[in-house]
Amino acid sequence: MTRKACVMPRDLTFAPMTERVAALNARYRHHGATAVLEHSLRDREVGRVALVSSFGAESVVLLHLLSVVSPHTPVLFIDTQMLFPETLAYQQELAEKLYLTDIRRLSPAPARLAMDDPDGTLHQVNTDACCGLRKTEVLETALEGFDAWITGRKRFQSGTRAAVEFFEAEGEDRLKINPLAHWGPEDLQEYMINNRLPRHPLVAKGYPSIGCAPCTSPVKPGEDPRSGRWRGSAKTECGIHFIDGKAVRIKQETAA
Repeated sequence: MTRKACVMPRDLTFAPMTERVAALNARYRHHGATAVLEHSLRDREVGRVALVSSFGAESVVLLHLLSVVSPHTPVLFIDTQMLFPETLAYQQELAEKLYLTDIRRLSPAPARLAMDDPDGTLHQVNTDACCGLRKTEVLETALEGFDAWITGRKRFQSGTRAAVEFFEAEGEDRLKINPLAHWGPEDLQEYMINNRLPRHPLVAKGYPSIGCAPCTSPVKPGEDPRSGRWRGSAKTECGIHFIDGKAVRIKQETAA
């Protein structure tokens, strides 16, 4: 039977963020992805939750888990106005196939685009500013009514994600939930095969990580799956993710 999302009251009060994160990670340390996702939607220490999805190469796994646990949970999808047509078609396909009932398609305000990127070339001179305009600002506005958001971040994806836990602090007011933090590539593949889930059409064309069309390129065998994002630059994140309350947009130094 499909469970409905627990509706949290609007006047929630929480312990300090550091305590909340530590307590939640301790509470669910030995849980699997499905359990972490399901309990997060009902735990009062988490609060009001939305899932943020790019509908990219691996997004179908988390979206399918949500469809089983709580298909009525809000799903925030940022249409930057620079996505591949295949991504937009894939989003529609998954929405229908998985019966997700509250997908919110978000886009940057036309007035902001007209002011800061009138000819659509900002990404050519300042990728951080482009991501900020088309993704970060849009998401921050959409998340104002939520206490936490669910992401598909996983430890294997890059150096900045190598220590990802189930629960992270995003500043002092919002949690980030990563149910798939401990999954590897083989887990994702097995899940998609076993559940007969449709793949993003660009995966077969050499795109294991998919973002905006101008800043995403195919990846050669043996390359890091995210090497096709902002190829030729030190940038590895769009800026919607934070570490210690700071936006992550470029590579961080990692221990040798």
